[in-house]
Amino acid sequence: MAADSLSPAAPSETDRPPTRRRAWLMVAALLVFMLLNYADKAVVGLVGVDLLRDLDIDASEFGLVQSGFFWLYAAGAIIGGFLIGRIPARWLLGGVALLWVLCLLPMVWSTSFTVLLVSRMLLGFAEGPSAAMALGVAHSWFPAAKRTLPTSFVVAGASFGPLVAAPVITFVVARFDWHAAFVVTAVAGVVWVVVWLIVGRDGPEEVGHGGSTFAALPERVPYRRLLTSGTVVGLTVLFFATYASVSIKVSWLPLTLRQGLGYDATTTGWLVALTYGSGGVLMILFGAVSRAMTKRGAGVRTSRGLLSCVLVAMAGLCTILWPSLGRGPLQILLLVAGTSLCVGAQGVAWTLVSDVTPARQRGTVIGVMVSCYSMGGVIAPLVLGGLVDGASDPLAGYRLGFAGLGALLLAAALVAMWLVRPERDVEAFASAPRPVPGRKDTVDA
Repeated sequence: MAADSLSPAAPSETDRPPTRRRAWLMVAALLVFMLLNYADKAVVGLVGVDLLRDLDIDASEFGLVQSGFFWLYAAGAIIGGFLIGRIPARWLLGGVALLWVLCLLPMVWSTSFTVLLVSRMLLGFAEGPSAAMALGVAHSWFPAAKRTLPTSFVVAGASFGPLVAAPVITFVVARFDWHAAFVVTAVAGVVWVVVWLIVGRDGPEEVGHGGSTFAALPERVPYRRLLTSGTVVGLTVLFFATYASVSIKVSWLPLTLRQGLGYDATTTGWLVALTYGSGGVLMILFGAVSRAMTKRGAGVRTSRGLLSCVLVAMAGLCTILWPSLGRGPLQILLLVAGTSLCVGAQGVAWTLVSDVTPARQRGTVIGVMVSCYSMGGVIAPLVLGGLVDGASDPLAGYRLGFAGLGALLLAAALVAMWLVRPERDVEAFASAPRPVPGRKDTVDA
């Protein structure tokens, strides 16, 4: 193989200023898409204390509701990933966001535990492909070498969603009731759909399907090789742990702060907002850091892979420590660091998927990855709910649960650090025998 076969591909000539302006408009719209996505996820956790009271449910049942959100998430992720590129982005994302609204509406008036559980399950199905769709559209507007920062902006919407939702929903619930929170999120979804149908578009094909950072990446790789490559497996492990952390933060952090640590509702709302806001800022910051490292000659594995793993490992240490400290500035600092560093790593890590995955297969691969790592969202809320119910007091259960979560983050970071080697994987893809028509032993797996 030529010495420069793994060098970064040249930027496309189609990346002219008018295209860049439109591209960043799409990034802004997709950031709001992800913002609403995570606001919808967070709403039940933010009104959790009132739900526990009005629906007369315990911590285990609440954990069941939060876990139920992810039961159909994997199916939605796979189906949505398959549809990427087959349906225009305007209609695909607009239709998905409209489904979110329909799933939220029953809780505007219902006080039934069954209705709550079913509506969360259906919302999980509708939101399963959201990340894959948003990233697929964003990557269609930027050449491979310039995707890290816009990817970080789009994924940062996941943090800004609860950041915006926490104080707004706390305000609405204090003045009305928890049903009003679902009204607010549903109306916001309708507004986004209308705007997206006006401005939403796929990117230019010559830019969007311009491939990987590596010029040597083939146009097609057997799915068996793609999905078992070290980089894809390592990233899936890393995302499993970070998604478990995100699901715990969305579903249990407000209750941990109120029931476990004794913060009042207003303070809890602001602390939750702080964790999400700092996560969004760090996601964008580390996207810029990764881009700067690349410009200074750092390899893709270092600037995108190892950077993400180090951030997740640091998040794991902070997650283990903060619940054991007394209330005060140090506890809040470690709480914010534990949640924010974990989220900050995700935008950088997501860019690696495009580095090792041919453009036409990217949606399917992302869908499969989401379906696998979303199991972290299924398991983590249930485990924490069981620990809280089984502990001598709620705080002991919360401390044990967060210690386990921190250990998971540390372990996942170490595994990913060992497996994620994009240069090696692309070289293996490029040197593998190409399929020969008519020969069964070379058919794409």
